Amino acid sequence: MIWPIMIGLLLLFLLASLPVAGTMANLAFLLNNLFSPLPLWRASGEISWAVATDFNLFAIPLFILLGQLLVISGIARTTYKAVDNWLSWLPGGLMHANIATSALFAATSGSSVATAATMGTIALPEARRFGYNEGLFSASIAAGGTLGILIPPSINMIVYGFLTNTSIPKLFIAGIFPGIILALMFMGYVLLACTVRPELGSSKRDIPWKEKITSLKDLLPMLLIFGVVMGSIYAGFATPTESAALGVLVALGLTAWKKQMSWKNLLEATEGTLRTTGMIMLILFAAYFLNFIFIALGLTDQIVGFISATGLTPVQTFLLIVLIYIVLGFFVETLSMMVLTIPVIHPIVVQLGFDSVWFGIILIILVEIALITPPVGLNLYVVQGIRQRGSIKDMLIWIAPFVLAGVILILLLMKFPMIALYLPGKF
Repeated sequence: MIWPIMIGLLLLFLLASLPVAGTMANLAFLLNNLFSPLPLWRASGEISWAVATDFNLFAIPLFILLGQLLVISGIARTTYKAVDNWLSWLPGGLMHANIATSALFAATSGSSVATAATMGTIALPEARRFGYNEGLFSASIAAGGTLGILIPPSINMIVYGFLTNTSIPKLFIAGIFPGIILALMFMGYVLLACTVRPELGSSKRDIPWKEKITSLKDLLPMLLIFGVVMGSIYAGFATPTESAALGVLVALGLTAWKKQMSWKNLLEATEGTLRTTGMIMLILFAAYFLNFIFIALGLTDQIVGFISATGLTPVQTFLLIVLIYIVLGFFVETLSMMVLTIPVIHPIVVQLGFDSVWFGIILIILVEIALITPPVGLNLYVVQGIRQRGSIKDMLIWIAPFVLAGVILILLLMKFPMIALYLPGKF
């Protein structure tokens, strides 16, 4: 009876709008009290302490703070303007800037939601100014924001590496090529849509070459931070956590150089960092305790045994896992989906003979898909909340091709694993 009771309790808590961390913690305590003769709840303190003191997880608040500093310093806005100068000649020019700037911002922030929120704040006023179709324009921001967790550094990759003991530096570098490919696929869709239906985008704008060349200097801060963060890791100078700290120091220096270093701005950045970090850590505490209960009750072994007994080939089994994640992404918040499923699914994937780093990149793409698929597509609601007019349905009719691009990339990675594994093999 354990499975029906567990699924029923999980649905009950979620439908009651209980916070995700509370849902997982309550489920763990109830499963313990109902099915275990041992007071497993006594391990909750030790588990929470082990999670809270893990050195790798300290990178999470640092990368969040880094993204906050880039926003308050105005660097994100000037970067967007510079990218727009170079892409404005393409059909749907500003939408290409949305995606390309999201890719650049992703190379420093590590958060999909933060990327989407930043780009929405900067870009949506420009859509109204130049007369873009707001549905497609908003969809390009929501989809571009997902690049925040695929292009390194990535908070979700840190969580995956922590839960699976996979090398975080290898995960970071493995995401570069897939991230670039996905960004180009997004831009290709926008180009095709605006070529077939020119009314979707604004008319092309010819920016003088002098202005284009001058704007290149506005790309330097982002490139500098990316170079410091990633370069320090692969030069062997710093761990991912130490590189995040170096990135924050550079961002603080750039904020001061931009004359935006004030107590008000620092308080705002710190408060935003604490709120987001607190939410993530509470979910991790609860998820780790729930996974501990799963293992103690033998539920993990039951799932592995069930999948092994299906008689499917490794590829068929993997496709089934992908389908399960796509369906889960419709209904479950992405970070919660990761921490709930990874301890169960990862051993199965490794047992099937698949590479842990490769699967990590596949999983991140599946999380990206979940971020832009209703009814729980978080990026869609973030952009709509900033937009504050029209209906979210305007975005939904345009978002499907962006989702399809993610699915195509997964199939490409299954056919050509070296897209993700080539760079990690060089380090």
